[in-house]
Amino acid sequence: MIALRSVRVVPCIRSTAVMICCLNPHCPQPNHATQAPACPSCGQPLQSRLRGRYRPVKLIGRGGFGRTYFALDTDRLNNRCVIKQFAPQAQGTKSFLKAVQLFEQEALRLNELGEHPQIPTLLAYFEQGKYLYLVQQMIQGQTLYQELYSQSPYSQNSIRLLLEDLLPVLQFIHSRGVIHRDITPTNIIRQKVNQKPVLIDFGVAKQFGEAIAYEAGTRIGTEGYAPIEQLRSGQAYPSSDLYSLGATCLHLLTGCKPEDLYSPLEGRWMWQEHLQQAGHTINPGLAEVLNRMTQDLVSDRYQTAQDVIRDLQRLPKLEGAVPGWSSSLKPSSLKQGSLFADLQPPISGPRDSLPPTAPPRMPPSKPPQGPPPAPSPSQGSRLSGRRSTGSPQSKAQSSGGGSPSQPPGLSTGWQPVKDLTGHQSWVMAVAFSPRLPTLASGSLDDTVRVWNWQTGQMLYSLHGHARGVNDVAISSGGQVLASCGDDAVVRVWNMLQGSPLHTLQGHLRDVTAVAIGRQGYILASGSEDGTLKLWSLDKGNLIKTLGGTSGMVKTVALAHQDQLLVSGGLDNKIYFWHVKTAAIVQVLAGHTNTVNQVAISPDGRWLASASKDRTVRLWNMTSGDLVHVLRGHTQEVNAVSFFPNGQTLLSGGSDGTLRIWQLQQGSLQHTLTAHINPVHSVAIHSSGKLLASASADKTIKLWQKAR
Repeated sequence: MIALRSVRVVPCIRSTAVMICCLNPHCPQPNHATQAPACPSCGQPLQSRLRGRYRPVKLIGRGGFGRTYFALDTDRLNNRCVIKQFAPQAQGTKSFLKAVQLFEQEALRLNELGEHPQIPTLLAYFEQGKYLYLVQQMIQGQTLYQELYSQSPYSQNSIRLLLEDLLPVLQFIHSRGVIHRDITPTNIIRQKVNQKPVLIDFGVAKQFGEAIAYEAGTRIGTEGYAPIEQLRSGQAYPSSDLYSLGATCLHLLTGCKPEDLYSPLEGRWMWQEHLQQAGHTINPGLAEVLNRMTQDLVSDRYQTAQDVIRDLQRLPKLEGAVPGWSSSLKPSSLKQGSLFADLQPPISGPRDSLPPTAPPRMPPSKPPQGPPPAPSPSQGSRLSGRRSTGSPQSKAQSSGGGSPSQPPGLSTGWQPVKDLTGHQSWVMAVAFSPRLPTLASGSLDDTVRVWNWQTGQMLYSLHGHARGVNDVAISSGGQVLASCGDDAVVRVWNMLQGSPLHTLQGHLRDVTAVAIGRQGYILASGSEDGTLKLWSLDKGNLIKTLGGTSGMVKTVALAHQDQLLVSGGLDNKIYFWHVKTAAIVQVLAGHTNTVNQVAISPDGRWLASASKDRTVRLWNMTSGDLVHVLRGHTQEVNAVSFFPNGQTLLSGGSDGTLRIWQLQQGSLQHTLTAHINPVHSVAIHSSGKLLASASADKTIKLWQKAR
């Protein structure tokens, strides 16, 4: 085993202000409490902070290529984190430089994977002294190994729930070209905050082995959990991870390690006989799934995580589980156009930028004096723009988490009417055309698809992105479509003809968000490189680059006749930018985790933000005051959108639900059980009577308001 190992449950450490761990990878006793400039064990100088911010506190694991330390991030209120140190013993400059190169490639990959809520987030990677370092999020909770031996073997229902939680994670990493290669009960943590399993230890050091000769007999993976192709030749496939997950389930189900459940004489697993001897039974369908996951031959196993998910979905529902809401109406029984006859698109709208002679309209040089004033009660709105006073649990802390007045289901006034299928990976974005009965979607399968939402037919697929598509936007006139992706480019399309217009290049990393201004001349983009860019939509040239925030940008929006740009991202803040001057005019702070998306009300008076902290926050655009904190999602909130009336809000989260909020009181109106996987994007038709939700289950669902 050559991966860096680490302890995942860190005991309470007192007096961390004076504890500094020695970072010499050869130190025999690196853990001690001292204020001395040198380590009392090895005599090497102590580094109180890596990169000026990460304080190493305690050695918690070691492996053949380095060590793992518990640390505190002093720049973020001493947040707990994990430092992995890579200390190659390569001889010669060429080998070391190759290791540095592979380290950077792996760090970039982990940064991408860490956006998944069940994979630790990469916080930093760097070289200091002669060693390389990764800093990752600390996941607090017990490993499944610790959970097993502190309680009892898992029930079959618990095993099935674990599979349903982890298979989408494997589907995600495999779609990004990553194979974990070391799935075991010790590499899965039950996260304390939400009880979701988190997959850790992606074998960073194993990638560096390409630059350093392996020792004789080195094996990739853990004995008992790794399939034969890994142990013999080091080869690994997606089905190899499925084998390891299956072996992990057998361990958790029986309480016995996999090597004790396999008979080399008979060449088969004996786990079912072990269960029978213990007086336990298992559903034959679930047993068949586990047996197929753990076949010796690669060709006999499941080839993809989706294949396993599909077979699990065919099994009887879990005992005691509440079934998801499903419509009694089948799409095949719906007549073309009959469901949406009352949805009339707008007659006219602002012009698009397709005519090549149209000059770009830039905002006036005078900075905006703030958005229009908040509506008064006489204008039909009671939304308060005043800053809450009193205790922290004031009016701004609306829970929204109580039971809605009506139970989920058809009684909520919304019903599912169609599933749009065809994408081969997660659907990350969806947007309605304001003029035609069409819908655009973007997926990690590298495509943008345009659909007729009346019939459910895919009209055409746009190919051009070299890597996954993260966001799509449609102009207010419905003629121009913009998309962005992990290939670091923005692509602009003629939506009516399905043809390319521009390829906008300039970002250094994945482009995560795009927005088209209402006037139809400006396009804004945000990227993992931490910058925002403004582009001329008709000419396809860069107008300016905005920077100065810390961390990746996750969301962008244009407001106030395209004079104001709003962004949010990894630093938990929301920024208001003056488009003409590129200056930050306001910063909203309140979220405790990444801001995933922002939306601006149709009248420009209110801002909604969705966050990884599982809340939606409503802000007054004029004063910047927090009006409501909407709580109810049980996992991170990925998407948010205003209804046309400006008084209702739609959100979608990783808990698979859509939630509809009444903003006057900040109350939850409806909860729609939408998808079995995270919802990544939501859209509302201009009529307010049709919703779309896009999910990691590869589908787009359409929802209609009951008559």
